[in-house]
Amino acid sequence: MSKVLVVEDDPVVQAALVHALTDLGHVVQAVGTAVAALREAGTNELDLVILDLGLPDLDGVAALRMLRGVSNVPVIVATARGAENSVVSTLNAGADDYIVKPFSSEHLAARINALLRRTGGSSVAPSEVVVLGDLSVDLAQRIATLGDCPLALSRREFDLLAYLAQRPGRVISRRELIQAVWGHPYVGDDKTIDVHASWLRRKLGETAAHPRYLHTVRGVGFKLAAPE
Repeated sequence: MSKVLVVEDDPVVQAALVHALTDLGHVVQAVGTAVAALREAGTNELDLVILDLGLPDLDGVAALRMLRGVSNVPVIVATARGAENSVVSTLNAGADDYIVKPFSSEHLAARINALLRRTGGSSVAPSEVVVLGDLSVDLAQRIATLGDCPLALSRREFDLLAYLAQRPGRVISRRELIQAVWGHPYVGDDKTIDVHASWLRRKLGETAAHPRYLHTVRGVGFKLAAPE
């Protein structure tokens, strides 16, 4: 049973979300403003936040950035904004997943379950550490270092790095990454992977044009390998 905070100002949508999540067995708290959401996240232990972007007091993306300053709680953005630039800016602000309204309760449940599975613990052996050149990925402690410098990775950036690190040199398709790392079906031209790969490259000190560890295989996917 997880504690979920719903941040939604439309009372009809809020009530529907609370009802659906309660039926799924979650303990649900609902608020209608960004200020109330930040207060809840700063004072209560939460397992998940479902965040609308069209809030009356503060834009949801700005609220998300502020939320990331006080909590690492997983966040699913649930919004009517489906434009690519909205998806990219929201993921860049720290969202873990993005779902466009309208959606079914079954769809939302699947996204929640996938996210909570990823963030609720790991079955990896405690001693398992992957080393590729100067890059070290501690799968159990969720710590990555490059040389002597720890990498400041978001939850999803680490998930992507860890999945690739456990399969060094293997080209992993976009479809496999979306299903394994994001936990939902691949639907084609999904920019989510590209956005996170770009952030990960930046933190690895490389670019797509001059990769060292993270390589794009055009038309297929990505691979992680030690520099030659």
